[in-house]
Amino acid sequence: MVEMEHPIPSINSKTIQIHLGTLTEMIPAPRADFADLKSYNQYKSQCIHQHRQQLLSQFLAQALSAQDLARTEHGKPYLVDHPEIGFNHSHSQQHYALGMSRHCSDIGVDIEDLGRKVRFDALAQHAFDAEEYQHWLESDQDPIYWFKVWTAKEAILKASGLGIRMSLNQLHTQCHPQQDSGCCVHPELGVFHYQQLCLPHAMLSVAWRDMGEGEAPRIELLEGISS
Repeated sequence: MVEMEHPIPSINSKTIQIHLGTLTEMIPAPRADFADLKSYNQYKSQCIHQHRQQLLSQFLAQALSAQDLARTEHGKPYLVDHPEIGFNHSHSQQHYALGMSRHCSDIGVDIEDLGRKVRFDALAQHAFDAEEYQHWLESDQDPIYWFKVWTAKEAILKASGLGIRMSLNQLHTQCHPQQDSGCCVHPELGVFHYQQLCLPHAMLSVAWRDMGEGEAPRIELLEGISS
């Protein structure tokens, strides 16, 4: 287990727990076992959701079934009997992350493989606001900065509960190349904070709605698949 403190100094018990894993650990059957890509993707989705349910069950110390989860009008899942529990998951081609918290009900996570093939500048022009794009140019188009901004935006939208229903360039993350955390203020969504974690092979961003308490939660990383 690895614990990472949020850089804002604070003594508090508020925690966002992040479970990290790889898709190869979660998905035992290879693509070759399936007749077509659609069948394999359905199987992969089932494995991912079963893994999320298993981790949520462990977090709550009680068995969960599919009936214990519901969705908001915008499609964000929540626990019917525990609406105060915040959770959100994300996966890339290689990695998986699930965030859970008893203290922050509105959280979002996004993970991206650093080796992912991306049309960096084309997507930056489409998704970044003017300040973010300027930082991107001034950083000599550093891929790490690109992944910081991209994952922060995705995590914030997921924490808001709107998913991808808003254009990414409408979010001003105030993300700086030399910083790993920040705050996004939006007139409709509200105020969100985020923490970026540059892992060996992936970029992870965790976002949460401002709780008005002047405290930042502790980010706790748990690596590997739980049995």
